[in-house]
Amino acid sequence: MKNMLTILSNALCRITGRNVLLIDLSEYVNVTSPPAPALAQTQRQPPKPPPVSARAPAAELVSTQSDQLDRPGTRVVVSRSYADFTPKATFDIKKCDVHRLEEGPPVKAELTREQGLQYYHIMQTVRRMELKADQLYKQKIIRGFCHLYDGQEACAAGIEAAINPSDHLITAYRAHGYTYTRGVPIKEILAELTGRKGGVAKGKGGSMHMYAPNFYGGNGIVGAQVPLGAGIALACQYQGNNQVCAALYGDGAANQGQLFESFNMAALWKLPCIFICENNKYGMGTSVERASASTDYYKRGDYIPGIRVDGMDVLCVREATKFAADHCRAGKGPIVMELQTYRYHGHSMSDPGVSYRTREEIQEVRSKSDPITMLKERMLSNNMASVEEFKEIDVAIRKEVEEAAQFATSDPEPPLEELCNHIFSNDVPLEVRGTHRWSTLKSVS
Repeated sequence: MKNMLTILSNALCRITGRNVLLIDLSEYVNVTSPPAPALAQTQRQPPKPPPVSARAPAAELVSTQSDQLDRPGTRVVVSRSYADFTPKATFDIKKCDVHRLEEGPPVKAELTREQGLQYYHIMQTVRRMELKADQLYKQKIIRGFCHLYDGQEACAAGIEAAINPSDHLITAYRAHGYTYTRGVPIKEILAELTGRKGGVAKGKGGSMHMYAPNFYGGNGIVGAQVPLGAGIALACQYQGNNQVCAALYGDGAANQGQLFESFNMAALWKLPCIFICENNKYGMGTSVERASASTDYYKRGDYIPGIRVDGMDVLCVREATKFAADHCRAGKGPIVMELQTYRYHGHSMSDPGVSYRTREEIQEVRSKSDPITMLKERMLSNNMASVEEFKEIDVAIRKEVEEAAQFATSDPEPPLEELCNHIFSNDVPLEVRGTHRWSTLKSVS
């Protein structure tokens, strides 16, 4: 151990130009001081550690070095091993409101340290990616429609944590977060937003039309994805693969007639479909109270069971989605799930977002209900991670997003000859007379 500490101390001195004292504890304490002329000629060696049986507690050993800690500019860095952290904890979560159900999702959720860090990484990545998209849009590098997801990250992270990669998901035009959770790299998402050939849809889809395996977009027509989701659920039932489809829509689409037609067919055929309303309180610039006679969206299925969930809590969303998926897989038919959430940006980048709500309202949600802050504070208060660990994750995410932005702005645009490619699948399309504007009409008589 002494030789190892000596080697480590010498290496750190060569790298930092500072003298380093390493104390052999269960926690290493690095003491670094600014270089001084008097110390330039002598290399301080780490003290010989006492025998294990005679060692004092860590606090006492640190206090014996107080004469060195009193020097100006001295700092103490304590690195902790993974064994110091709580590996698993159980949290109380908000009880869900239920409709036509005898009982709802559990009111306690178990979280492991690995899961917590994974959820934090996902939500923080989506947040940083959307803020970078905001910046690129304001620089006029991203053009056209662009609907950002920051504030609603717990919905995407919680749903993805509760379903399988083989399950299916379809959503509306606020799709960047789900594109990421379904496995598309950040650089392909940003490159799609900037219209480059390295984008997930080869630069042709833009903000509203991104796709991945078992992810069907990104749909620009309000509410149109819901009957498509019911159709995907019908395919799952027909194939008997025990898969489910999550069909997401917003509160602004909740009054669409095609939703109720989809509800009816899904209930008749007991389709394994989770109809998820992301209620972010505003449909474009109209509050839900001004747009809907009933804002109990989880009851809109009438004869279909429903649950209302705290959509700002990733654990609450995860447990509710597990409950809904189990309901569908058990052959009980569809279920409606309302996620009460909030978006920080306006409806789209053309909407400043403060003409129909106050800045104070937005700030209050940020300060009291932010999904990322909520998870972080839970883990810190239960000794499941350290502040330094979260900072390291943040730095790594920022670096990844910046590198993705560099790719998205330097990758070439698709060439003109690519314009008409990827319109059809690899099969030759069915020839119908008069539907191809460049074809010569043929007589079939």
